Amino acid sequence: MQDFEIIKPLLGGMVIGLSAALLMLARGRIAGISGIIEGVLRPKSGEIAWRVLFLCGIICGGLIFSFIMPERFVVEINRTTWMVALAGLLVGIGTHIGCGCTSGHGICGISRFSVRSLVAVPTFMLTGATVVWVVNLYIA
Repeated sequence: MQDFEIIKPLLGGMVIGLSAALLMLARGRIAGISGIIEGVLRPKSGEIAWRVLFLCGIICGGLIFSFIMPERFVVEINRTTWMVALAGLLVGIGTHIGCGCTSGHGICGISRFSVRSLVAVPTFMLTGATVVWVVNLYIA
């Protein structure tokens, strides 16, 4: 393991937790990204503005950070385009089946002791690790 850091991830986690708590306090909503995107794609009256602002904040935050520390955005993917597309499709299907994503279940659900989230998070973590292991063992 190289360049192990603890402070930056802790600060990042605290900011994510704070934003999730603020959204829950201010709007009574869970900061689950897949649910927020779904609400933008299938809008309900009075629900679109905060969702769009939330997503714009995530995008703008990423853009600002990419200018401040561009070296953190260097990614090497040694997979074909079809494999990346298939992975994205499977993640989307899993998100739909699991009624949420890592942010909704992993951050907001576990902190609320949601039984569904306490089952979902280990399930998708184990599934993800298994798929990576299988792909690296047999396909890579």
